[in-house]
Amino acid sequence: MIMKETKLLSVRDAEQDKKNIETAANLLRQGGLVAIPTETVYGLGANALNPQAVEAIFTAKGRPQDNPLIIHICQPEQAEQYAREIPSAYYALCRRFSPGPLTVILKKKDIIPPETSGGLDTVAIRIPSHPVARAIIQAAGVPVAAPSANLSGSPSPTTAQHCIHDLWGRVDAIVDAGECSVGLESTVISLAGERPILLRPGAVTPEQLEEVLGPVEIHQAVTGQLEGDGKAASPGMKYKHYSPKAKITILRGSSAQYTAYVNSRKGPGVYALCFEEDIPNLLVPYVSWGSSGSESSQAHRLFAALRELDQQGAQRVYARCPEKSGIGLAVYNRLIRAAAFDEQEAKETF
Repeated sequence: MIMKETKLLSVRDAEQDKKNIETAANLLRQGGLVAIPTETVYGLGANALNPQAVEAIFTAKGRPQDNPLIIHICQPEQAEQYAREIPSAYYALCRRFSPGPLTVILKKKDIIPPETSGGLDTVAIRIPSHPVARAIIQAAGVPVAAPSANLSGSPSPTTAQHCIHDLWGRVDAIVDAGECSVGLESTVISLAGERPILLRPGAVTPEQLEEVLGPVEIHQAVTGQLEGDGKAASPGMKYKHYSPKAKITILRGSSAQYTAYVNSRKGPGVYALCFEEDIPNLLVPYVSWGSSGSESSQAHRLFAALRELDQQGAQRVYARCPEKSGIGLAVYNRLIRAAAFDEQEAKETF
């Protein structure tokens, strides 16, 4: 891979830093790669209509090319340029949740190249709420395909520093707009079939979706592995994702069971990925990723915590299992993939 001269563009205010926004937009129009902030995580953006630019995303990330990408637009009605047979449910979801951390899968028009859709007959569409992302997309004048701006398989980036660590020299620019507010990728729901199917959980919860749509099916890959050689209809379904270098095991059980189990494994390189409430009883090094009573804090901290484990040299990590409801389902979905689906009960007593 030929190394690029990466620009670092600071944009703390979409109105004040228009020069850097226009620089980023020009690079996207010209087929370049730009890491941009969103409210969920930083995304690696390219012109979604340019097959060569999209292929460059896969090269920069080392990402499997059968993994579809999400295209980012600014207004709900712009979906009509890229999707066909748009159901009324799409606009109902947009009225409630967009702009925001929700991606909707629809049947695509031919204008979307197969490189963007992962060879599928569908397109994933999102309207981000981050003002800098919206300003860049608006100025670029093209839909922006943007998976997470990290090396494939590593924890998703929630700061520009994470993007710099993974992608410096691999992309044309990184836009620094501070820390992402949500911390997990968007909810993905498919409206391309006979019934709504949740493919990836996020900050928009299944319960919230059902308030708009009625019953929503949850794909088995949300809490497990994609069966057989199944085709991934959404990012985040098929492969081990979000993983630090350390081996992670998720432990189910109470705080007392968890800390007793982890303490019994004390040794070189052993770390706890714990809740704040677990800390007083731990005898091993730890990284905290939020409060047991706050799923939003867990979501906000998870990816940064996984990167901290690498920085501290963790080799074996025991993670506290989150609840599997509300936003907790999204946290669990990411954590189970970071752990390569290694989960067990913390029931041993010592």
